Amino acid sequence: MDKIEHQTIATNGINMHIASIGTGPVVLFLHGFPELWYSWRHQLLSLSSLGYRCIAPDLRGYGDTDAPKNAREYTIFHIVGDLVGLIDSLGIDKVFLVGHDWGATVAWYFCLLRPDRIKALVNMSVVFQPRNPHKSSVQISRELFGDDFYICRFQEPGEVEEDFAQMDTASIITRFLTSRDPKPPCIPKEVGFRGIPDNPNLPSWLSEKDINYYAGKFNQTGFTGGLNYNRCLDLINLPCRCLVHKSISPLIQ
Repeated sequence: MDKIEHQTIATNGINMHIASIGTGPVVLFLHGFPELWYSWRHQLLSLSSLGYRCIAPDLRGYGDTDAPKNAREYTIFHIVGDLVGLIDSLGIDKVFLVGHDWGATVAWYFCLLRPDRIKALVNMSVVFQPRNPHKSSVQISRELFGDDFYICRFQEPGEVEEDFAQMDTASIITRFLTSRDPKPPCIPKEVGFRGIPDNPNLPSWLSEKDINYYAGKFNQTGFTGGLNYNRCLDLINLPCRCLVHKSISPLIQ
């Protein structure tokens, strides 16, 4: 871990923290929620030893990267714009792109909006969801899974943050990273996120040190930045709205 370098890059109107290591063809890693660049620590070390330059940012709203207060500044256009500006600043033409969870969603749209900057894509956990011209993403989620579906629960600013405030941050991180249930995650308001099963035994791939790293960063920033991605979902799936959005990043055009 000591070999991994950290720096801050100005891109698309924000300051973005990145972790990087190695030389050679570039692999860009995009994390999910509630995660950080740290999620890719093992891959950074492994692939850099094989001759790749590996870069993992804290995405907009996470960790040591800036977190704009306006929820509408977390559209896919902003996030992809951040990444295009990042590789521009580093003098990189094209990247191998790797995404997980929300990072996978970002990666799909990165490829869709700027295919000229991508060599190949590896995505995990989230399939591409084409736009439905008749219904928004949140509306579809409500119809399929009800108001308690986690994406629907994330929509009201401050509501989930208040729920999280009743819990220890390390416990929140542990629940999200270790709970494994194939059913759609539905969280009734009367139960709250405290109702997610708490695994007393960490899996072999996750240590107390890892949990403490995540918790330390989210204690500093809170969860609002990451939650705002969900609050902008309908700005992804309704392009008639998106294309006239005032803050669309010129970097993705």
